[in-house]
Amino acid sequence: MSPTPDRLIEELARGREIFLALAGSVDDEAARWRESPDRWSLVEIVAHLADEEREDFRARTKLTLESPEQTWPPTDPQGWITERDYQQRSLAESLERFGEERTESLRWLRSLENPDWSSTHHHPKGGPTTAGFLLANWVAHDLHHIRQIVRWKYRHLDHETGDMLLIYAGDW
Repeated sequence: MSPTPDRLIEELARGREIFLALAGSVDDEAARWRESPDRWSLVEIVAHLADEEREDFRARTKLTLESPEQTWPPTDPQGWITERDYQQRSLAESLERFGEERTESLRWLRSLENPDWSSTHHHPKGGPTTAGFLLANWVAHDLHHIRQIVRWKYRHLDHETGDMLLIYAGDW
Protein backbone atom coordinates (compact mmCIF):
# COMPACT_ATOMS: atom_id res chain seq x y z
CA MET A 1 0.00 0.00 0.00
CA SER A 2 1.43 3.37 -1.04
CA PRO A 3 1.53 6.26 1.40
CA THR A 4 -1.04 8.93 0.65
CA PRO A 5 0.14 12.35 -0.49
CA ASP A 6 -1.38 13.84 2.67
CA ARG A 7 0.72 11.51 4.81
CA LEU A 8 3.86 12.36 2.84
CA ILE A 9 3.17 16.09 3.24
CA GLU A 10 2.81 15.62 6.99
CA GLU A 11 6.14 13.76 6.99
CA LEU A 12 7.69 16.83 5.34
CA ALA A 13 6.23 18.97 8.14
CA ARG A 14 7.74 16.65 10.76
CA GLY A 15 11.04 16.68 8.88
CA ARG A 16 11.19 20.47 9.22
CA GLU A 17 10.91 20.20 12.99
CA ILE A 18 13.43 17.35 13.18
CA PHE A 19 16.07 19.28 11.23
CA LEU A 20 15.60 22.39 13.34
CA ALA A 21 15.86 20.34 16.55
CA LEU A 22 18.89 18.29 15.46
CA ALA A 23 20.98 21.21 14.23
CA GLY A 24 19.62 24.16 16.19
CA SER A 25 21.90 23.86 19.22
CA VAL A 26 25.20 23.65 17.31
CA ASP A 27 27.41 26.74 17.08
CA ASP A 28 28.99 27.91 13.82
CA GLU A 29 32.51 26.77 14.67
CA ALA A 30 31.38 23.25 15.46
CA ALA A 31 29.03 23.23 12.46
CA ARG A 32 32.03 23.63 10.12
CA TRP A 33 33.74 20.50 11.47
CA ARG A 34 34.24 17.69 8.97
CA GLU A 35 35.07 14.14 9.94
CA SER A 36 37.20 13.95 6.80
CA PRO A 37 37.68 16.02 3.63
CA ASP A 38 35.16 13.88 1.73
CA ARG A 39 32.40 14.29 4.37
CA TRP A 40 30.05 17.24 4.60
CA SER A 41 30.02 19.56 7.58
CA LEU A 42 26.73 20.26 9.34
CA VAL A 43 26.46 23.73 7.82
CA GLU A 44 26.98 22.24 4.35
CA ILE A 45 24.19 19.73 4.95
CA VAL A 46 21.75 22.41 6.10
CA ALA A 47 22.63 24.85 3.29
CA HIS A 48 22.14 21.97 0.84
CA LEU A 49 18.71 21.25 2.33
CA ALA A 50 17.60 24.87 1.84
CA ASP A 51 18.73 24.98 -1.80
CA GLU A 52 17.29 21.56 -2.62
CA GLU A 53 13.99 22.56 -1.05
CA ARG A 54 13.58 25.58 -3.29
CA GLU A 55 15.46 24.69 -6.46
CA ASP A 56 14.90 20.95 -6.75
CA PHE A 57 11.96 19.35 -4.96
CA ARG A 58 9.47 22.23 -4.83
CA ALA A 59 10.35 23.58 -8.28
CA ARG A 60 10.33 20.21 -10.01
CA THR A 61 7.20 18.95 -8.27
CA LYS A 62 5.40 22.16 -9.17
CA LEU A 63 6.46 21.93 -12.81
CA THR A 64 5.47 18.27 -12.99
CA LEU A 65 2.01 19.08 -11.64
CA GLU A 66 1.43 22.28 -13.62
CA SER A 67 3.56 22.03 -16.78
CA PRO A 68 4.99 18.52 -17.10
CA GLU A 69 6.26 19.20 -20.62
CA GLN A 70 8.58 21.99 -19.43
CA THR A 71 12.26 21.33 -18.88
CA TRP A 72 13.24 21.15 -15.23
CA PRO A 73 15.70 23.73 -13.90
CA PRO A 74 19.23 22.33 -13.65
CA THR A 75 20.62 21.40 -10.24
CA ASP A 76 24.16 20.65 -9.10
CA PRO A 77 24.02 19.74 -5.40
CA GLN A 78 27.64 18.58 -5.24
CA GLY A 79 28.93 21.61 -7.15
CA TRP A 80 26.91 24.04 -5.07
CA ILE A 81 28.91 23.10 -1.96
CA THR A 82 31.97 24.98 -3.23
CA GLU A 83 30.31 27.24 -5.81
CA ARG A 84 27.97 28.70 -3.17
CA ASP A 85 30.57 28.45 -0.39
CA TYR A 86 28.31 26.59 2.04
CA GLN A 87 31.18 26.06 4.48
CA GLN A 88 31.41 29.80 5.24
CA ARG A 89 27.70 30.30 5.88
CA SER A 90 26.12 30.80 9.26
CA LEU A 91 24.39 27.66 10.51
CA ALA A 92 21.64 29.70 12.19
CA GLU A 93 20.94 31.62 8.97
CA SER A 94 21.01 28.43 6.91
CA LEU A 95 18.58 26.76 9.31
CA GLU A 96 16.31 29.78 9.19
CA ARG A 97 16.42 29.75 5.39
CA PHE A 98 15.64 26.04 5.29
CA GLY A 99 12.76 26.51 7.75
CA GLU A 100 11.31 29.33 5.64
CA GLU A 101 11.67 27.35 2.41
CA ARG A 102 10.04 24.26 3.95
CA THR A 103 7.22 26.40 5.34
CA GLU A 104 6.64 27.80 1.85
CA SER A 105 6.68 24.27 0.38
CA LEU A 106 4.13 23.09 2.93
CA ARG A 107 1.94 26.13 2.31
CA TRP A 108 2.01 25.44 -1.42
CA LEU A 109 1.45 21.68 -1.10
CA ARG A 110 -1.48 22.15 1.29
CA SER A 111 -3.06 24.73 -1.03
CA LEU A 112 -3.28 22.31 -3.96
CA GLU A 113 -6.81 21.34 -4.93
CA ASN A 114 -7.13 17.81 -6.32
CA PRO A 115 -3.57 17.58 -7.67
CA ASP A 116 -2.88 14.82 -10.18
CA TRP A 117 0.00 13.01 -8.51
CA SER A 118 0.25 10.76 -11.56
CA SER A 119 1.16 13.76 -13.73
CA THR A 120 4.37 12.77 -15.49
CA HIS A 121 7.45 14.65 -16.60
CA HIS A 122 9.63 12.84 -19.14
CA HIS A 123 13.16 13.36 -17.94
CA PRO A 124 15.80 12.85 -20.67
CA LYS A 125 17.96 10.69 -18.38
CA GLY A 126 15.57 9.45 -15.70
CA GLY A 127 12.62 8.70 -17.93
CA PRO A 128 8.99 9.13 -16.84
CA THR A 129 8.82 10.78 -13.42
CA THR A 130 5.50 11.37 -11.67
CA ALA A 131 4.70 14.11 -9.19
CA GLY A 132 3.90 11.38 -6.65
CA PHE A 133 7.35 9.86 -7.18
CA LEU A 134 8.91 13.26 -6.49
CA LEU A 135 6.82 13.74 -3.34
CA ALA A 136 7.87 10.34 -1.95
CA ASN A 137 11.51 11.04 -2.80
CA TRP A 138 11.27 14.44 -1.13
CA VAL A 139 10.48 12.59 2.12
CA ALA A 140 13.22 10.02 1.41
CA HIS A 141 15.67 12.91 0.91
CA ASP A 142 14.75 14.20 4.37
CA LEU A 143 15.34 10.76 5.87
CA HIS A 144 18.70 10.47 4.14
CA HIS A 145 19.85 13.78 5.59
CA ILE A 146 18.39 13.10 9.04
CA ARG A 147 20.55 9.98 9.09
CA GLN A 148 23.52 12.03 7.83
CA ILE A 149 23.08 14.66 10.58
CA VAL A 150 22.73 12.03 13.30
CA ARG A 151 25.94 10.41 12.03
CA TRP A 152 27.65 13.83 11.96
CA LYS A 153 26.55 14.52 15.56
CA TYR A 154 27.81 11.14 16.77
CA ARG A 155 31.17 11.52 15.01
CA HIS A 156 31.50 15.10 16.28
CA LEU A 157 30.83 13.96 19.84
CA ASP A 158 33.41 11.21 19.40
CA HIS A 159 35.88 13.81 18.12
CA GLU A 160 35.19 16.16 21.03
CA THR A 161 35.49 13.49 23.72
CA GLY A 162 38.90 12.37 22.44
CA ASP A 163 40.18 9.43 24.48
CA MET A 164 36.82 8.96 26.17
CA LEU A 165 35.44 6.03 24.21
CA LEU A 166 31.74 5.96 23.46
CA ILE A 167 31.47 2.16 23.66
CA TYR A 168 29.24 2.13 26.75
CA ALA A 169 26.48 3.68 24.61
CA GLY A 170 26.44 0.63 22.34
CA ASP A 171 27.78 -0.26 18.94
CA TRP A 172 27.48 2.46 16.35
